[in-house]
Amino acid sequence: MSVLVYTESDQGRFKKTAFEVASLGKAIADQLGTTVTAITINAGDTSELGNYGVNKILTINNSALEAFNAKIYASVIQQAAEKEGTKVVVVSSSVNSKYLAPLLSINLNAGYATNVLEAPVSSSPFIVKRSAFTNKAFEMFQINTDIKILGVSKNSFGIKENKTTAASEDFSPSIPDSGIHIVSVDKASNKVTIADADIVVSAGRGLKGPENWGMIEEMADVLGAATACSKPVSDLGWRPHSEHVGQTGKPVASNLYIGIGISGAIQHLAGINASKVKVVINTDPEAPFFKAADYGVVGDAFVVVPQLIEKLKAFKAHQ
Repeated sequence: MSVLVYTESDQGRFKKTAFEVASLGKAIADQLGTTVTAITINAGDTSELGNYGVNKILTINNSALEAFNAKIYASVIQQAAEKEGTKVVVVSSSVNSKYLAPLLSINLNAGYATNVLEAPVSSSPFIVKRSAFTNKAFEMFQINTDIKILGVSKNSFGIKENKTTAASEDFSPSIPDSGIHIVSVDKASNKVTIADADIVVSAGRGLKGPENWGMIEEMADVLGAATACSKPVSDLGWRPHSEHVGQTGKPVASNLYIGIGISGAIQHLAGINASKVKVVINTDPEAPFFKAADYGVVGDAFVVVPQLIEKLKAFKAHQ
């Protein structure tokens, strides 16, 4: 009857979202009077999960699961849920989890709530608060099925330490043939990803060309941030499509989002609206982005950004 949490990892290390999922799982388990079981897939050292309320860890180490496959991963998590007799499964809102969760919902005949913001408001009936209409509204969502799946919205519940002693158990589920065979996967290394970043530095056509992106990358390096861009920039080929953020690109829910030379089309704002603090640098004081910003600088990016980088470097040097 434990709460099952799927803790994502990449290249043998847990993603930040894994700890948020575990934290929410612990809060739900406390409400239901039960424990938390985490399932990990090729995660390497799993002991860190014990810092966030996990009581038991089902560890899977299988080379057949090195590359993500939604159908196979959904089957593996289903088998873990059935083994533990769980009634609540918690996943993140990563791209991978959004692919596998609907399949898992079908496998378990479970109700699935996306964009969950906090622990259930009520456990009987089971009601959760979730964001809706691209974070412009909230709704109270009731799940009536016996088994529930919750997709926690990134950076909403937060990471909460709750040290426990987590027992580890090797788990060897059957691996189905999905009919899809992945030949190879190329991943960027030594770079902060948009999905895991607390800070995102993004730029648009105001930078005038790809040759000017050096200062964006330098600011990102100083801040330990991920780099991103608007849709027109990726369409023009100035930056890779993997950096395109917005409603039609990757959603961003960072603690700090810095938009440089981006006017702020509604599709872009919809994709970054969940970020907690938004800073805008633009020469046009009438740019739509200023209406959504927490802080705005009206000025030329080629003047403002280099000065800001120097100030940030000086600040960090004195820390």
